[in-house]
Amino acid sequence: MIVVVIGGTRSGKSEIAEQVASKLGEPVTVVVPAMAVDDEHSERIAQHRERRPPSWATVECGPDLLGALDTIRGTVLVDSLGTWVSASPSLDVDVGALLDVLHRRVDASVLVTEEVGLSVHPSTEVGRRFVDALGALNAAVAEIADEVLLVVAGRTLRLDP
Repeated sequence: MIVVVIGGTRSGKSEIAEQVASKLGEPVTVVVPAMAVDDEHSERIAQHRERRPPSWATVECGPDLLGALDTIRGTVLVDSLGTWVSASPSLDVDVGALLDVLHRRVDASVLVTEEVGLSVHPSTEVGRRFVDALGALNAAVAEIADEVLLVVAGRTLRLDP
């Protein structure tokens, strides 16, 4: 089972993904493919941790998302693919390798990602490269997902294949 939960910043996508993961069975491991970059980011990570069940593990893997997914058993909740792209050198991630790892996993995978196609067009070259990279990644992961949920203002829409 692969579930993609996609939405804009502060849309409620992480909470929806947590609800989905809680229904898919223990153990649940939250995989964070980034490290906190400042105090505000650390506070957001702490808030996310506090609202999750204490039995859930958290793995901060940085850009090594593929390695983490290959070794964790049980339900995984990746929060988020956008942070994976931004933590990767040159914003270059191996989309094919991620799809392979997701196909190999026996247990459920819930992937949180940022919807960048509805946002303001980036004014910088690096911003455009990020949008392009994450947009392509989102489309590829959604293509193999069993379920894709779009979260807007805390509301969820199930997207058709």
